[in-house]
Amino acid sequence: METAPAKTLQKRQVIFLAILLLLWEAGSEAVRYSMPEETESGSFVATLAKDLGLRVGELATRGARIHYKGNKQLLQLDVTTGNLLLYEKLDREVLCGATDPCILHFQLLLENPVQFFQADLQLTDINDHSPEFLEREMLLKIPENVQTGTVFPLKIAQDFDIGSNTIQNYTISPNSHFHVVTHYRGDGRKYPELVLDKPLDREEGPELSLTLTALDSGDPPRSGTTAVRIEVVDINDNAPEFLQSVYEVQIPENSPLNSLVVAVSARDLDAGTNGNVAYALFQGDEVTQPFVIDEITGEIRLKRALDFEATRYYNVEIAATDGGGLSGKCTVVIDVVDVNDNVPELTMSTLTSSTPENSPETVVAVFSVSDPDSGDNGRMVCSIQNDLPFLLKSTFKNFYTLVTERPLDRESRAEYNVTITVTDMGTPRLKTQHNITVLVSDVNDNAPAFTQTSYTLSVRENNSPALHIGSVRATDRDAGANAQVTYSLLPPLDPHVPLASLVSINPDNGHLFALRSLDYEALRAFEFRVGAADRGSPALSSQALVRVLVADDNDNAPFVLYPLQNASAPCTELVPRAAEAGYLVTKVVAVDGDSGQNAWLSYQLLKATEPGLFGVWAHNGEVRTAWLLGGRGAAKHRLVVLVKDNGEPPLSASVTLHVLLVDGFSQPYLPAPEAEAVDAAPAAALTVYLVVALASVSSLFLFSVLVFVAVRLCRRGGAASVGRCSMPEGPFPGHLVDVRGTGTLSQSYQYEVCLTGCSGLNESKFLKPILPNLPTQGAGEEIEENTNFQNSFGFS
Repeated sequence: METAPAKTLQKRQVIFLAILLLLWEAGSEAVRYSMPEETESGSFVATLAKDLGLRVGELATRGARIHYKGNKQLLQLDVTTGNLLLYEKLDREVLCGATDPCILHFQLLLENPVQFFQADLQLTDINDHSPEFLEREMLLKIPENVQTGTVFPLKIAQDFDIGSNTIQNYTISPNSHFHVVTHYRGDGRKYPELVLDKPLDREEGPELSLTLTALDSGDPPRSGTTAVRIEVVDINDNAPEFLQSVYEVQIPENSPLNSLVVAVSARDLDAGTNGNVAYALFQGDEVTQPFVIDEITGEIRLKRALDFEATRYYNVEIAATDGGGLSGKCTVVIDVVDVNDNVPELTMSTLTSSTPENSPETVVAVFSVSDPDSGDNGRMVCSIQNDLPFLLKSTFKNFYTLVTERPLDRESRAEYNVTITVTDMGTPRLKTQHNITVLVSDVNDNAPAFTQTSYTLSVRENNSPALHIGSVRATDRDAGANAQVTYSLLPPLDPHVPLASLVSINPDNGHLFALRSLDYEALRAFEFRVGAADRGSPALSSQALVRVLVADDNDNAPFVLYPLQNASAPCTELVPRAAEAGYLVTKVVAVDGDSGQNAWLSYQLLKATEPGLFGVWAHNGEVRTAWLLGGRGAAKHRLVVLVKDNGEPPLSASVTLHVLLVDGFSQPYLPAPEAEAVDAAPAAALTVYLVVALASVSSLFLFSVLVFVAVRLCRRGGAASVGRCSMPEGPFPGHLVDVRGTGTLSQSYQYEVCLTGCSGLNESKFLKPILPNLPTQGAGEEIEENTNFQNSFGFS
């Protein structure tokens, strides 16, 4: 589990871009502050917001953060006051070592919008370190015959402070033979030399003990001491001398341990032990630690791994001492050569959790790269995969932004895995990779789309209310609320269709329900539009057309048009006794309000006074004689005809026919069966009946001619409304009656009379009532019947 400091360090990675854009845009120098080291944490550093010309309120709203290399948190910004504070105590020696001045570069990053500001904090040194000698005692062997003024080098003390706080002077304890002189080295440090003031006499004193003190100039001053023990030896008049006073060498930083750095050499003209030279490093521990010298051969070897990024050069002083105590000194300057041994580092400062689609150039991530190597080894290039819609932009020095190259489309791709590769230019090239995942957030840019542009649903009439008749479905390529589809009914194309009382729709799943029982004979089909809208902002929608077809049920029994059964007096058909077999007596005309096979009618003779004498054609309802009648049989006949449709189950109706056999059309018409009881009427009464019958026939004939002429004129005028004449299309035989229309009967009828001489019996033929045009319930559905009738004298 991550510790709180680790989390804090990660949060501090967002600092990097701020200071840089300010310098880039304004072209001004960095703001610099100064404060002593070891200042307590939380101490006030500066009013950063005021110095940068920012309002205090901007810091919080724009996401102001402090960024320092390596993501170390040395400073903190109080966004409420705009003050820059110390996060922890700062030790100049730890942060900068011997570098002077000690300047810490940091940046202020404003994330929204992105803006950079560069600032520097200079740590001034305080005298918090005392001079210190690495050895508690120095041993000098000095021949007794050494001339006054001879100089003897002493080992230096070290002080981690700088400037006046570091070592400024060396002193020696009071004595009569020596004094100390302080000199500057090439690197600015001071070293002591012991100068002989009075010749030594081994016989007087073979050994001297002195105290060497190193002093700095701090406030208060600090000091360090070491003991100097001097042994007086016999005469040794030649000191060792090095072949070179300065050795300059270069060594790669990745050199293996025990590698030979350089071999120094010194010679001594003395003989014996006074001419034997021993080599030793003459430096403090901080310098000599990486190296070791062979005291006999003078070979300097590497005992600890070098790091160019930590120390780039060393000044090593070598002392050569002979057996008589005389010594010489040389300097070895060792330059550490950089090798490409550091992999580039990538620090992610800002990473957007999701990027909205259809947005122009958008910043996805902000990061910085670093490489502690130098030259080409520290020069870096950043890259990403070529097949991604993103670009890397360098904003300032080693800071980069990852931005979208073009608007993204979440429906095409909702997630991108981006690998940022940082490669240096060294040999061999080193690289580091950082993987980030870019999520594309949805924008409501897709309207719902129906699976079909139009739907055709079928429902059988007489359905139960709330019956599920079908469904529509739309999909939306968006996500979340932008993809949640709701359905609704739109106003119908035909304003006369009562859509609100016919169907309803479930807004969540698009299921359609019939609200009431439908009647095929009243409404065979209707159509409406369905809308699908998402829940985005703004909401998008689409439409689809729904056509509902009502299927027919056999719920209408056949209706007999002729002969009418509700007449006050029954209809009687007159048939001459001389009629041959197949003579057309009459035609039963019936219709059915249903359609299809539910309206296919068939006829059959259900009852007859004399079975076998008459027959009914099953398909057209024509009643014909089955035999030559002649003079046999009764004069009155009662026929019951059954009309049945072809539905499942079939429905039927019956009609009763009265047939009167006559010897000729001059025979008086007996309108009712009861009239037969008056067989003994006087001849005068029969004559009256005949006269009335002939007058009636003549009048009816004239009336029929007038009606025929009127119908023809009406036909030419194209009248089609109820109450006006309606004629069938195409050729119409003079001896047939056309009955058109289906569905509910109209309250008016049409009559037409045709005269013909085509019958061998020289008959007059009348047309029975013709059903007027009825409201059409289905496209292209009609009932047409042609009927032949004999002369008839009774009409209902």
